[in-house]
Amino acid sequence: MAASSLSSRYKRGVFPADIVVKCVAETGANLEWLATGQGRKFNDDELDILKMPRSKIVDGQLYDAGTLMLDKVIFLPGKPLPQQPICVLDGLIQYIVDQSYSEVYDDDWLVEVEGKTSVRTLTRIPVRKVRVSGVGMAFDCGIDDIKIIGRVVLTIK
Repeated sequence: MAASSLSSRYKRGVFPADIVVKCVAETGANLEWLATGQGRKFNDDELDILKMPRSKIVDGQLYDAGTLMLDKVIFLPGKPLPQQPICVLDGLIQYIVDQSYSEVYDDDWLVEVEGKTSVRTLTRIPVRKVRVSGVGMAFDCGIDDIKIIGRVVLTIK
C-alpha cells in the first residue's frame, strides 16, 4: 500500500482495519497495541512462563500428574533456567528438577536406586563414587550404580 493511501485514510478519519488485521496475522503483534498504542507490543506472556510436565512419586514410582506452569521470575536472577524441567510432587513438597546436567556435584538430585525413585542428597567422593543420603541411612556407591534423573533446582514447600 502506498504511503499516500494510508495518509488519505488518516486525514479522512477512517480506521485501516484491513491493514491492522493483516499486520496482526503476519507479525503476531498485539491488536490492542496496533490499534491504540496501549499495552504490550507482542503477547509474549508465554515467554515469561515455564511449562513443564508434572509427575508424582507413589511408592517409589513416578506417575504422570499433568502439567505445571511457573512464572520464570520464581527462579533466582543470574542463574540459568532449567533446560529440561520437570516438576516432581513428593508428598506435600514439589521439586523442580532439571534433567539436563553435565556433571554430578554435591546437591539434591532425583535418583533411582534399585528401581525406587526419590529425591536424595548426593555428595561426591573420589574415584567416581557418591554418598547418597536424605532418606534413612546414608550409603556410598559408584556413581554408575544409581540412575541419576536430574538435579533439584527449586523446592516448593
